[in-house]
Amino acid sequence: MFDPKEFVEEAMHDLKGRIRAKAIIACSGGVDSTVAAVVVSRAIGESLLTVYVDTGLMRKGETESVRAMLSKLNVNFKIVDASQEFLTALEGVEDPEAKRKIIGEKFIRVFEREARGFGAKYLVQGTIAPDWIESGDNVRDTIKSHHNVGGLPAEMELELVEPLRDLYKDEIRKLARYLRVEVSERQPFPGPALAIRIIGPVTREGVEIVRDACAIVEEELEKAASEGRMELPWQYFAVLLPVRSVGVQGDNRAYGRTIAVRAVQSIDGMSAAYSKVPHDVLEAISVRITNEMKAKVNRVVYDITNKPPATIEWE
Repeated sequence: MFDPKEFVEEAMHDLKGRIRAKAIIACSGGVDSTVAAVVVSRAIGESLLTVYVDTGLMRKGETESVRAMLSKLNVNFKIVDASQEFLTALEGVEDPEAKRKIIGEKFIRVFEREARGFGAKYLVQGTIAPDWIESGDNVRDTIKSHHNVGGLPAEMELELVEPLRDLYKDEIRKLARYLRVEVSERQPFPGPALAIRIIGPVTREGVEIVRDACAIVEEELEKAASEGRMELPWQYFAVLLPVRSVGVQGDNRAYGRTIAVRAVQSIDGMSAAYSKVPHDVLEAISVRITNEMKAKVNRVVYDITNKPPATIEWE
């Protein structure tokens, strides 16, 4: 049985012995990296700088909400706007593994620059067990390279520290509740962010479309759950497909993009079942997306695939 109190005590002891200089931590505002930031901050205090990088691929309002959360956590933090750098590097990139590796490399270079300014020698990451399991090794097949594992460059200036490496998502949530971290129940959001919710080349237009569609999916599912009409899924989002289809807008022919809605129930992310979302909720999502984004999207589909055989994210 996982004991969060015991884990924190052991982790703080280990971190105090291991980290002998200043460190920075990559924090996306998700539960994994936020828990890691709190644990390491308790261990080494002001010697830790928490860095949130705005990649230009974040969800609507993400940077503002993370800034507010970090302000409450009593940690030393900095917001870095590297959106132009990431979007330029990803422009037109289609292969999902290439996206993840580009993003992983860019993150490290940003953190190295920040570390030099702060005088840090260590990079802390909120890597958890599913990240390195799915990224593969000499024994396991690579399902997908997580940007914080398989996406890391071969040469790094900083020594890597991963205090949560052996934990699974359900254990992370228990730890977050114990630490009173407000994002303890927040749905997972991938490090590569919206780049892997665009199937095909990453473009600025694609990012804008999937950002707006994701916001609608989140708003409608959270509204339905709050009204008791359904159980809130473990993870839920929109995916922009590389498919155009014929539609009708008024009396005119349309040839628009396609959005796939994905919602799943899971415990630890290692397996998942598609959420049985009520049809009226799916209809509300579809109507909002096609009305509010009618110049760009004219078709919405729902993904009813479990994990396995699929993964939760499409890429």
